[in-house]
Amino acid sequence: MNCCKAVAVLGDQMFFSLVKSRTICRRLPATAPVLCRSQHTAAKPSPGGSETAEKPRLRAIDLARKIRQEKAKTQSETRTQETDPPVSGSQQRVTELKRFTTQLQNVHPNVLAKHLHRTVLYRDSDVVILNKPYGVPVREESGVTTITSVLPVLCKMLDGLKTKTDTELLPCLGVEKDSSGALLLARSEAVLEHILSLSRNNQVERKYWVITVGVPVPSEGLIDIPIIERQVTGPTPHFKMTLSPLFRTNEAGDGVTKVRSHRQAHAAATKYRVLDSSCGCSLVELQPLTGVKHQMRVHMAYALACPILGDHKYSHWSKLAPQKLPERVLTKLGLEQSKSRYLPLHLHARRLVLPGRSQSDVAVSCPMPKYFIKTLNRLQLTFPEDKNDE
Repeated sequence: MNCCKAVAVLGDQMFFSLVKSRTICRRLPATAPVLCRSQHTAAKPSPGGSETAEKPRLRAIDLARKIRQEKAKTQSETRTQETDPPVSGSQQRVTELKRFTTQLQNVHPNVLAKHLHRTVLYRDSDVVILNKPYGVPVREESGVTTITSVLPVLCKMLDGLKTKTDTELLPCLGVEKDSSGALLLARSEAVLEHILSLSRNNQVERKYWVITVGVPVPSEGLIDIPIIERQVTGPTPHFKMTLSPLFRTNEAGDGVTKVRSHRQAHAAATKYRVLDSSCGCSLVELQPLTGVKHQMRVHMAYALACPILGDHKYSHWSKLAPQKLPERVLTKLGLEQSKSRYLPLHLHARRLVLPGRSQSDVAVSCPMPKYFIKTLNRLQLTFPEDKNDE
């Protein structure tokens, strides 16, 4: 009898619980979302006590669809690049050279030092001669890594990283930023002073190879015209080195008269010799006998009217503009005139002969950079193959 009463009481409790839950469900607002049994079980109240809808989870099928879309986009971009007009070989070389130069100027000093270490052509207890890359400045310049800034690291590499050394490397004879070739470094202040003394007495032989726009006449000679720095007026005022001759054509036009030299003019002398000429261009060997700023560039552009290929500064006097090239030269180089501004300066320090202090003379021939050789090939210019550049 007691068991029957217990079962009846339990049944009544279950019935009232079921009725209560249904009553609560009916009182929910009409805007409340209808949840299935599994969602109702997984739903959890927020910390504030009110229920909020969960963020839908990313399904596997959605992830696969997203990956397929990104892959299709990449393939479309690749096809677009392949259908672009092909870049000429010369433009590609210039682009690669510009990118390489920018990388060298912004790399970590240790990286530049390692690159210079691989280009060492000669070294002894007094001097080091290396092959300077194009576009890297020797002296300090803001914002870029220079050769001077990495010389302490290079010195340790040459003497051994684990060896303590008191030696140093000092630039002796300057090489322009936009030129390449043999760079002479002294290992001490005493050696530096000795080399500078030899240079002042014209006992250090330096020979450069340049590619000129035009053929110098005569094919061999000496340019002995002082150089002075002057300001160029115009829309963009700037300074340039220019000629300051000591002689001027007389009024009759049948002779020259000597004029007084300018106080700020510097004596400048450059030997030149045409090695080969073709397509309106020439391969010229230059030997500066003095060390005036931009001496060879000024003498070639203003004295012989044959500017160096890629010399955008001295191809014009009254303005700053890219070098204007003849149509025949542009065709040989595979360039458009609008792209000539990217041509590098074709000025290479080819040979260096230094009198020895206790032994025979030091003579080094510096290999030409790839862009220089490719330009020679395109212009059909040949050069002597290891004849000591006689």
